[in-house]
Amino acid sequence: MSDIVIKAENIGKKYVIGHQAEKGRGVTFREVLMQNARTLWNKTKDLATGKPIIQGDTLEEMWALKDVSFEIRRGEAVGIIGRNGAGKSTLLKILSRITEPSTGRVTIKGRVASLLEVGTGFHPELSGRENIYLNGTILGMTRVEIKQKFDEIVAFAEVEKYLDTPVKRYSSGMYVRLAFAVAAHLEPEILVVDEVLAVGDAQFQKKCLGKMGDVAKEGRTVLFVSHNMAAVENLCRRAMVLDQGLIRFAGTQTAAISEYQRSFSANQASLKDRTDRKGSGEVRVVGIEFRDVEGHTIDSVVCGQDFDIVFHFETSSGFHSNRVLAGFTVKTQWDVPVFLHHNRMTGTEFGELPSHGAFVCRIHKTPLTPSTYRIGYSIMIGNDYLDSISDVAELNVIAGDFFESGEVPPSSHGFCLVEGNWSLEGSKTHE
Repeated sequence: MSDIVIKAENIGKKYVIGHQAEKGRGVTFREVLMQNARTLWNKTKDLATGKPIIQGDTLEEMWALKDVSFEIRRGEAVGIIGRNGAGKSTLLKILSRITEPSTGRVTIKGRVASLLEVGTGFHPELSGRENIYLNGTILGMTRVEIKQKFDEIVAFAEVEKYLDTPVKRYSSGMYVRLAFAVAAHLEPEILVVDEVLAVGDAQFQKKCLGKMGDVAKEGRTVLFVSHNMAAVENLCRRAMVLDQGLIRFAGTQTAAISEYQRSFSANQASLKDRTDRKGSGEVRVVGIEFRDVEGHTIDSVVCGQDFDIVFHFETSSGFHSNRVLAGFTVKTQWDVPVFLHHNRMTGTEFGELPSHGAFVCRIHKTPLTPSTYRIGYSIMIGNDYLDSISDVAELNVIAGDFFESGEVPPSSHGFCLVEGNWSLEGSKTHE
């Protein structure tokens, strides 16, 4: 028992979500006044009793975590993997004591340093130098201990020139570099890292993974959430798969990754039942997956990475045609089109389709800024649809070194990354 540094016993986390009732055209002015009066009265009661005020006419309970139990020993590097919304970040917030569980309890032995969001624990008005000392103090270190590590932290973060600048003026990459350097170097017994490292460039991500490996070798504990399965494979020896707030699997990192990837096959079964299709149904897409160039299933793509988008299909009995067109669209979360691609653009002809197969499109050097994109597809002959769903899957793109310069603009500056070359021409002398 002395080697166990984290013990979670049946922890659960419940959130209450408010929903606003739709106001139909038949609602009278009197009903609106009565509804507003009830809302004001409910808020007043919540305020008086110390309950959180939640907007909405109806309330819904949502369990982000349910009956989660596990033990982690000193010196272990443990990966936590799962789809978006599986409960990974909620679990880390509970382990970092940022939020309390609704049920169960967590026992933690040792100091915990967390990197869950960009700039976690930083005060935006303070300089980088002041935030290093602030974070060290929060971890229970003396000023002398922090000073001994100070130069090492600054060198690792590569922010010497901006050390006395308020961190609110840092770029997201600078923020993360300093935050990780502080969390990793101030010798916590437990280091908790979320996918936030994806904000950094590829070279810095590699540097961080190396440092986390060193931390684990020194006998300290690392909890690592990532969609990068290669990083989980190399850094961790154990992993847990979270799915809809439950631990679906816990074991070696290799077995956990395999179990996680099998979940994509399960989701293919649900695609077969989609009723929002249009088309004759002579060809039907029954599964969609993303693969890296080695053929491994992935659920996120790095900027600049080559990857395959795969549409598994079935054809109906007796279908024959060598003129099938397969294409897909990529849109933002706000339904703004980003690009369209289909096999006619590349002059590719599929010929006669087998009864079962897959349309595969390789995207070279993913030209998208970090964000979540929506995928739709269409299978056609001429202008006739065989199968089509406008919103069928999500593509998660995380930061990478697209330009090989360490800089990638945020999606607020546009969604496409374009290769280009800059040069300077001297002015010509006019005679």
